[in-house]
Amino acid sequence: MRVFKFGGASVKDADGIKNVYDVLQKVGYEDVILVVSAMGKTTNALEVVIKNYFDKSAELNSSVQEIKKYHNQILLDLFENEKHEVFTAVKALFSELEYFLAHNKSPNYNFVYDQIVSFGELISTTILSHFMNFMGIQTQWLDVRNFIKTNANYRDAEVDWETTQQLISKNVKRKILNITQGFLGADENNFTTTLGREGSDYTAGIFAYCLNAESVTIWKDVPGVMNADPRYFENASLLNQISYREAIELAFYGATVIHPKTLQPLQKKEIPLYVKSFINPLLKGTCVSKGVDLEPQYPCFIVKRNQLLISLSSIDFSFIMEENISEIFGLFHEFKLKVNLIQNSAISFSVCVEDKFENFTELNAILSKKFKVDFNENVTLYTIRHFTEQAAQTVEDNKVVLLKQVSRETMQIVTKEIN
Repeated sequence: MRVFKFGGASVKDADGIKNVYDVLQKVGYEDVILVVSAMGKTTNALEVVIKNYFDKSAELNSSVQEIKKYHNQILLDLFENEKHEVFTAVKALFSELEYFLAHNKSPNYNFVYDQIVSFGELISTTILSHFMNFMGIQTQWLDVRNFIKTNANYRDAEVDWETTQQLISKNVKRKILNITQGFLGADENNFTTTLGREGSDYTAGIFAYCLNAESVTIWKDVPGVMNADPRYFENASLLNQISYREAIELAFYGATVIHPKTLQPLQKKEIPLYVKSFINPLLKGTCVSKGVDLEPQYPCFIVKRNQLLISLSSIDFSFIMEENISEIFGLFHEFKLKVNLIQNSAISFSVCVEDKFENFTELNAILSKKFKVDFNENVTLYTIRHFTEQAAQTVEDNKVVLLKQVSRETMQIVTKEIN
């Protein structure tokens, strides 16, 4: 079987749904399972519902109505007859959401989040499945919660692989187009769980692993994986081939290529993953598989903006030793600062971090009691895999270089714009 994953951008409106149909006509749909995300920005809209629910806001009902209105317009654009059964199916899902909002007793934010946000995927796949049937492609709609079983760690659930393997291998029909939800699972009490960051891609990897699939294809609005973000680099080029190892390395440094947890099950069975364009589906795209690290051998650029460069030095000129570094990292963990680069000498220690939760001011007060603290805000961290001197010069031009670190295959440069 082949596993196809379509994200929110590919199904954001009626034209997107019709385009999925066109893609399937071009690349085939027998022995295929579609893993589909919520439509457009629906997950964000459901997060507003969750906020309004916990804030006991008067806006709760209107935030639900906005999501209803958005999906109803897509239905009206796809189906001429308002008596089509899809209208009843979607209405039933919204009724289920409203019932939960009215009767839930749990104060657990993560639990409530998973129960509510899941309706995005349930609704999108219901609409897509009915449209494919309407257009003459017979489908089987699968509730992924009956297949992917997890623990009860809501918002970042871990998969029970043995049970999931049994359920998927026994109950997924072949020779038909299967449609299911990305991102979701269920715990042993059948409460909905979600799989965390890049959960829909991970869902595709789980089904591929359990079905011994031929391949996984992630359909995006780009021709494949580029060697740089076109927003920051003018001459970004398509990569034809990336090894599993290289994709994991790129993801580690912050590239939004493929999340490592998606690749891990695929790597075990050497199932290739393709990143292709849903705009031009017959283009080859990028293949992530076992083999050469990169083809062609271009330097790969990863950019992380709004970083914080912190330099710590000992007040009394004593060495910064392992116990000091251990304590510093413990504080970074406690204050939720993500470390992206480390460099140390005898009496100083520099780190480039991401202060997503804006906790540095509080942390700085603690660090300043033991160390001399210098810092630069709003710096940019560039990572160049398979670097060349020319690639480094591209990054360094017209910038102040605050820190540079080089290993065998990777160069990292922290820069500040010249005012």
